[in-house]
Amino acid sequence: MEENIEFPGTVDADDFFCDDSAVLAARERFGIQYLYPWQRLVIANIIDSYQSACRQDGAQKNDGAPELCDDVFCNGRQIVLLPTGAGKSACFQIPALLLGGVTLVIYPLLALMSDQERRLSAGGVECAVFRGGQSEDERNDAFEKLKRGAKIIIANPEVLLDFWLLERLCGFSISHVAIDEAHCVSEWGDSFRPAYLELGKIIEKIGAPVVTAFTATASPEVLRRISDVLFGGNAHIVRSDSDRANIHYYVKKTASKKNAALLLSRTERRPMIIFCGTRSRAESMAREICTAFGDDFARFYHAGLEKEEKSKIENWFFNAEDAVLCATCAYGMGVDKKNIRTVIHLDAPLTAEAYIQEAGRGGRDGETANAILLWNYEDTRKFKAFKDDSRNAVMRNFALSPLCRRQTLLDALGAEKAVCSGCDVCDEEKRQKARLNWKKSAWNSAFQKSIPPFAGHFRQRRFENSPLYFRIPADELMDFSGYIYRRIKNAGCYYTKKSLEEICLRELNAYVRAFTGINIWTHSDFEQALEGLLFENKIQILKFPWRGRIKTVRKTAPCFPFIKSFRRRLLHLLCFLRFLERRLQLVPEKTVSFLTSSVFLRNLLHKCKNPYTKKRLRQ
Repeated sequence: MEENIEFPGTVDADDFFCDDSAVLAARERFGIQYLYPWQRLVIANIIDSYQSACRQDGAQKNDGAPELCDDVFCNGRQIVLLPTGAGKSACFQIPALLLGGVTLVIYPLLALMSDQERRLSAGGVECAVFRGGQSEDERNDAFEKLKRGAKIIIANPEVLLDFWLLERLCGFSISHVAIDEAHCVSEWGDSFRPAYLELGKIIEKIGAPVVTAFTATASPEVLRRISDVLFGGNAHIVRSDSDRANIHYYVKKTASKKNAALLLSRTERRPMIIFCGTRSRAESMAREICTAFGDDFARFYHAGLEKEEKSKIENWFFNAEDAVLCATCAYGMGVDKKNIRTVIHLDAPLTAEAYIQEAGRGGRDGETANAILLWNYEDTRKFKAFKDDSRNAVMRNFALSPLCRRQTLLDALGAEKAVCSGCDVCDEEKRQKARLNWKKSAWNSAFQKSIPPFAGHFRQRRFENSPLYFRIPADELMDFSGYIYRRIKNAGCYYTKKSLEEICLRELNAYVRAFTGINIWTHSDFEQALEGLLFENKIQILKFPWRGRIKTVRKTAPCFPFIKSFRRRLLHLLCFLRFLERRLQLVPEKTVSFLTSSVFLRNLLHKCKNPYTKKRLRQ
């Protein structure tokens, strides 16, 4: 069974009754003045399932597995799909205050656990945290909090594999198990975190009457995998609109991703997260930015840092208003910094679910945020290895397809079609329409004003505000390979590799110094850009007699079979006429007619513009 919920446009706190226990708890502990319809539905499902399985005082009816009533349609087992920033955490934090037992919340990342612990402490909600690497005193302090009445347990899958810890937790009457970022069951459980595949057995041993899996991104295949692992294939799905209209998607093709990210960190809005594929790339990117803009401009974050370092960086970024964080996916899921304005991906994630999850870190306060994916020819080569119908091919389609970026992601999640609120493809289409309309109006105006006495005045007028001449400087500077291609195309076969590198690096670095104060383009960047153009078959290095010169590859129009056949027949006829010309040289009056026919056919073949035919004619 599946429920679909529409997002409302505006919500007023007066629309809700003040005697609603969920709303009162949200206002008192978390400062939430209202609950959205999808939050109220999920909370109602949790409370109804619990009340049907437990007595009013919160004790379970039986010592074994709970007996659920048939009239509870979700049967205490549901998967909740809500977009990032839609308030998933409130859907299990608020019921935790109302249920009789303890709520166990399972998180995938230590950073997310620390963030939720901080938020709960700020709301005056005591929680017990269990994670790997804790000392015996820390474990005892966590159990003391439970004995004092703590309502929420925060843990990760690996720590729950400890048999003795799980036995002690079962003695605290766990009434609700919530699995946050449940798509990790499919993303990570089958690869490097097998503990996720044991969650089904852990849930069965705990015997909680209510189990809820929360995620923001899940394709139909991922949903089936979550349902099989956690619920034995039987789960109720609560789904809302997966689209985040305030996030605008962009793909920027560049020869050097680091240089592009360096420019974007200066020109785009901040606070900003730059997601990197590896720890070393995160550290290197942060050092590049600090070298250009100052030591306090950027930090790096990954799972290899010590606990004190992580806490220090988390607090620095959470309180900063103009900062850049270079991080791996260890900082991605669920971190609730609401005012992130730009999310840049230095390396493309392998799946659409991972990309949407990380891009969703931006704009959690409802304001517009940009999600920018940097793409180069190496990514094209890497993602071409995946089959067209595989999950990994979605990111290739997202980056290379001429269709709407937003709809490509929604199709991967099995969501309905949505009107695009912002992506570079749709924005370019709007600009093209604007240019076309401007051209029409400009030509109409030019035709009218070409009549005296306005003709001279109109010719002197310039169109500074025309969208025809609008160009973002950062895009020009990032498109190094495009700049090189335009240089080669305009110059024909004039440049050698050395002269082209000299002029390109000199001109581009002169522009870049206006943004960064330093030269960022180097010899290796030029080599990488040139290699990409050669890989895409856009340019070629000539041989004799223009050895070493570079020119663009000219693409000829496709030839239809019947045109080829026609050319072949013309060629045969022309050869036959030339043979007759040699034979009839002693007959002048007939030679003229044959020569006339030969010239006619030669002109006709020239109009066909077939290089193969021209070569045969020269021979």
